Amino acid sequence: MNGQRFLSPLDNVAVFIATLGPIGRLPKAPGTWGSLAATAVAPWCFMPLPLPARLAALALVLGLGAWAASRAEEALGRKDPGCVVVDELLGQWTAFAPFHLAGWDQSMPLDLLTLFALFRLFDILKPWPIRAVDRGVPGGIGVMLDDLLAGVFAAGAFALLRLFI
Repeated sequence: MNGQRFLSPLDNVAVFIATLGPIGRLPKAPGTWGSLAATAVAPWCFMPLPLPARLAALALVLGLGAWAASRAEEALGRKDPGCVVVDELLGQWTAFAPFHLAGWDQSMPLDLLTLFALFRLFDILKPWPIRAVDRGVPGGIGVMLDDLLAGVFAAGAFALLRLFI
């Protein structure tokens, strides 16, 4: 079983949530696949919500994702396994949260693509303090918080781009 222990039904639920179903199991660059999935569903599941509901959705993803990521780490026997991509959902939606991108106007696809790229950049490079959180906060909450910060950095960079372009 690839070094995994027996998975209880609750472990299976946690791993399913943590991997966003099959998304985290796609070949090569699961974090990018997770971000793409989050971006693809955002115009229907996240962006139409008013800001308070977006923040509530982010809090729900953070709490549920931290639980699922912790349980998945135990079940899979690895710290922050690559197949865990619920953190990319949190980070990507955090990047989208402050902006009105709902509705299919001409700039929406470019804005989504720009925010996607900025989030991936910050998630991969992990500048301070993202790297400090990634290394210093253990368990599922650590898995989630570094991507939350990468999303905040991406939103800030996007706001600056919008200001000057």
